Amino acid sequence: MMTIYHNPRCKKSRLGLQYLQEHQADFTVVEYLKNPMDEATLKTILMKLNSRPQDMIRTQEAIYKSDFKGKDFTDEEWIRIMIENPKLIKRPIVVKDNKAIWGDPADNLAVFF
Repeated sequence: MMTIYHNPRCKKSRLGLQYLQEHQADFTVVEYLKNPMDEATLKTILMKLNSRPQDMIRTQEAIYKSDFKGKDFTDEEWIRIMIENPKLIKRPIVVKDNKAIWGDPADNLAVFF
């Protein structure tokens, strides 16, 4: 079973969801803007992505440019920032077992099939 962390307003996220549907994957959808991640979930996903929090930041978002660009934060601070501002999280993220992948481009998800 896979989980896709999804924002239905995001074209890239919709393409990732479509990829899973086309490949008849067994998955659940978490709309993470409506149901924000907690710290433990975010840390687990980062571990499964094998990434640091800064790697997960959408630097093109207006809030990033106005509030965070050019500033130096610790990993813990970035995690708190993402929890408070989930729009900053790259999407979609698909998690299966001990692996997570960013579904941008959607073809990245082929590793699960």
